[in-house]
Amino acid sequence: MNQSNEEVPVIVGYEGQLDGQRWMLQESLLIGRDPTCDVPIINRQVSRKHARLSQASEGVLLEDLGSKNGTHRNGKPVNGSVLLKDGDIIQIALAQKFVYLSADATLPLDIDEPTSSVPIFQRRLRIDNRSRRVWIIDQEVLPPLSVSQYRLLAALYENNGQIMTREKLVADVWDEEDAMGVSEQALDALVRRLRDRLASIDPGHSYVVTVRGHGLRLDNPES
Repeated sequence: MNQSNEEVPVIVGYEGQLDGQRWMLQESLLIGRDPTCDVPIINRQVSRKHARLSQASEGVLLEDLGSKNGTHRNGKPVNGSVLLKDGDIIQIALAQKFVYLSADATLPLDIDEPTSSVPIFQRRLRIDNRSRRVWIIDQEVLPPLSVSQYRLLAALYENNGQIMTREKLVADVWDEEDAMGVSEQALDALVRRLRDRLASIDPGHSYVVTVRGHGLRLDNPES
């Protein structure tokens, strides 16, 4: 499909962990929790293969792939597939929203701003969910975090400073069949390993904060 970037439809994330990130739709985009998806969303509400966007003769189709928690377009459930129009809002479960734009040239100037009062790119710690890469003060965390470490960090990052219960974190990090058997000690050990990895780059700040009796939150200050 020979299209210039200005002619290629795009989706732009907002109100979720993918705020401000955009994807061009050359032929199709697979959205889901599986890291191999074109648009990975690390959230337990999202099915492994949740939804698909695809080019068709009549336009761009949004298809729900039998997800557990549903796909919505402009607030209405998607059953099967629907044809998208410029400016449509796509919602994946309760985890992430996207705006669909028929061409990258129509991208609003303010769409990159996340819902937080401080844009993500101005904070010390940043993650790229597509590549599962992490930066602290513009220094990449290498070697990459393990899968479980990344899932824990992504869950906290998505909640943007809000407290997450230990139960919710276990559900986000471990697969459903494994989560029931996860002990307090296993979560504590994972938190400790993640803290150690982050401290190797920025030892002067504690990013993963324990709120006694409530859970954990991410303290991600301005850079």
